[in-house]
Order: sequence, then structure tokens, then C-alpha cells
Amino acid sequence: MAPLEIIGAGQPRCGTDSLREALNLLGYNTHHMRSMFECDRHPEAFEEAYLNPEKETDWNWVYDGFNAGVDCPTVSVIDQLLKYYPNAKVILTKRDADSWHKSVLNTIYKFHDWVPENAPDYMVRNRKMAKTIFMDGAFQDMQKFKDEPEFYKARYEEHNKWVMENVPKERLLVLDLNEGITWEKICPFLDKPIPSQPYPHANSTKEITEHFVKMQEQSTGPKKE
Repeated sequence: MAPLEIIGAGQPRCGTDSLREALNLLGYNTHHMRSMFECDRHPEAFEEAYLNPEKETDWNWVYDGFNAGVDCPTVSVIDQLLKYYPNAKVILTKRDADSWHKSVLNTIYKFHDWVPENAPDYMVRNRKMAKTIFMDGAFQDMQKFKDEPEFYKARYEEHNKWVMENVPKERLLVLDLNEGITWEKICPFLDKPIPSQPYPHANSTKEITEHFVKMQEQSTGPKKE
């Protein structure tokens, strides 16, 4: 299904899963970190491209079956994807840095190093990939991510600034979670009719916490009081 028509430039915990659901409702098949955990989707390809950007990557092969990509690992190789897909439209979802850092701490931070005991090999490889490429290795030292919030909030702001300065305005849609994201903002940009159902709201802090707790219980049994 590749090439990619839509590239999501927002960091994880910036409405990326809601955007994934929204794009799917509009007829796209959207790659997301969730996709990486469904089956073996070549996490090494993303890691290799991130570590060696000068090497050519067959992104059509990497994104086979998808025509849109959001969240990690897409956002970590966005500079390469922009060159590879010069006609793709780019959607940057963002929020204020304080709420972003808090959301990461309340979700990804808690579960970033956990893999089910009976997990297939590709899930272990996914974790390795994510620890390498998310926010330039932020997962390598998550204690630092917690203890030095201003450093990572600045990195987050720098990423958003880079996107807004390097993506041509006619290809870029910036959506701010603090202002609300609606079909009326997205559909004209994509030349799509507005769906009858409400814009999706997925993967809240509460939902993602419940999801990981459920996965842990399925793997090791319910937590004992």
C-alpha cells in the first residue's frame, strides 16, 4: 500500500493514537507503534535507518501495507521520510511541553522496560529499537528523563520547531491538543468529507495504564495485595 501519503510528525503522547484512528476512519491504513506489536514489522530497519541515516532505506518495504504513519518509530526518522516521500502531507500534533512530559511519565515511563514473559522475539526487539530511537535515546536512561524534565521538554519543543521550519507550509497541518482537534481541522487539509461519527479520543493515560496492567496480569497473573 505504500508509499506514505500522510506522515505524523507528533511525538508519542500527543494524540497520535487518536490520529491513527481518525486516519483509519478516513480510509487510510495507519502505521503506529501499536502496529509494531501486532507482528514482526522489522524493528531493526527503523533502528538501522536512525543510526545510519546516510544509508539508503527502502521505506516502501518497511511500510508495506500502510499509506500513513504516525507516532514512534515514524517520528524518529521523519527527516528521512520527508525526503523519500516529497508529496506526503504532514500532520504535527502537539501539546504544551509540561503536559507532554507529565503524560510520558504517567504512561511510557512506567512500562517502557516491561515485556511479557512469554513475549515473542520481535517484541523484545521492538523494545530495543524504541529505547534507541525515541527522543534520541531518552529511554536509555529513563531516570534522567524523570529527573531532568527541562532538558527533555526543550528537546520536545526543538522537535516541533524543526518540523514547522522544515516542512513546506502547504504540506503541513499543525494541530494543538490544548485547542482541541476536530474533523473540521483535518478533513479540508486531506480533501476528505467530514465523517458522521465524532473525532476519536484514544489512549488516554487511564486507558494505557489499564491496558498495560491487563497485559501484565495475563502474563504473570493478577497482582497480589
